[in-house]
Amino acid sequence: MAQQRTGPANANARGDRGDGRRAGTRLRVFTAAVEVIAEQGYTSATVEAIAERAGVAKGTVFYNFGSKEALFSALLEHGIGRMADALGEAAAGAPAPLDALDAVVLAQLRFFEEYGAFARVLLTEMWRTAWQDAVAGLRERALGVYADVLRRAVADGLVREDLDVETAATAVFGMVLTVSIERRALHPDRPVEQVHATLTDLLHGRVAR
Repeated sequence: MAQQRTGPANANARGDRGDGRRAGTRLRVFTAAVEVIAEQGYTSATVEAIAERAGVAKGTVFYNFGSKEALFSALLEHGIGRMADALGEAAAGAPAPLDALDAVVLAQLRFFEEYGAFARVLLTEMWRTAWQDAVAGLRERALGVYADVLRRAVADGLVREDLDVETAATAVFGMVLTVSIERRALHPDRPVEQVHATLTDLLHGRVAR
C-alpha cells in the first residue's frame, strides 16, 4: 500500500490551508465588526455581539486579535488599505490630473456604495484620539492619493499654485464621505453617476450661472 507523503510539500499545503482558513475567519470578523460598530458605536459594541454576528466563538475573536481595541485598529487598517488601493488604481488609470481627480471621486463613491457600514464607522469613530495611527494611515494612503493628483494639477497649471493641497485633499475626501452616507440613508435610488456629476461640477466650478 502506498504511503502518504509527509514531507515539506504536505506540510506547506497544510500551512497554506491553515493560513487560508485564518484569513477567512478574520474577514468574517471584520465584516461583523464593522456592521455592529456602525449600528451600535464602538463603545456599545461588544466582542460577544461581534462574534455572534460573525458566527464564531468569542474566544476566536480574542485568539485572532487579542482585544476589541486591537480588532478595531486592524479593521481600520484593513478597510483603509482596500479603499486606498481602489483610489490609487482609479488615479493611475487617468493620466490627466483633473480626469484623475474625477476618477478618484467616483472610485470613493463606489467603494462606499459597496461598504456603506465602513463609511459610517469612518465618519463617527476613527477621529477619536485612540485611533491616531489609523488617522495617520488614512492621511498617508487614501488622502495621499487625492493630494498627489492635486499636486499634479498644480504642476500643470490647472489649479492655482498657492493651493493648500493637504487641506484640499481632506476637504474633497470628507465631502465624498459625507455625501455617500447621506445618499445611502436618504436617497438610495439616486444613481452614483448622478451624484458623481454633481460633485465634479462643484470641484470644477461649474455651478455658478
